[in-house]
Amino acid sequence: MSPTFTLRLAKEDFKFSVAHFTIFGEGRAEPLHGHNYRLALELEGEALDETGLLADCDRFKRAARSVCAMLDDKVLLAAKSPHVEIVVEEGSLVASFAERLYRIPEDETLRLPLANVSMELLARWAWEHLAREAGGTAVRVLTVEIEETPGQLCRYRAPLRGGAES
Repeated sequence: MSPTFTLRLAKEDFKFSVAHFTIFGEGRAEPLHGHNYRLALELEGEALDETGLLADCDRFKRAARSVCAMLDDKVLLAAKSPHVEIVVEEGSLVASFAERLYRIPEDETLRLPLANVSMELLARWAWEHLAREAGGTAVRVLTVEIEETPGQLCRYRAPLRGGAES
């Protein structure tokens, strides 16, 4: 195993508040509820650039804040769920799940291209957005952590394609 540098970025303002419901199968889901999520990321690599840095931390902090801002104060809906139907009606989204019907102002929702709004899929979704920032860096592995409540979190860790993304 090669020596590795790891940078962890978990700033106090890497947070977002959302409403969602997690689906447990056909006809089974949590009630609509909210969380104050926290996001953290780790950047890993074996080499440093000519200035002795693994990556430009400011670049990744801006990207993390941007991901949080996209999600903050939204109702998150799983747009790719076979169990949820979403229809736009006069500036509102009408989402139906089993016997439930939710009418939410369209500008207060975010339809995520996910099968469910779970910590696991949110972590991967955030990873996909943050991985775009790794181009031109020595970062080889990116980890994104989504903490739903204190003591309950998910980490998504994956190598960047071909080393750092281009």
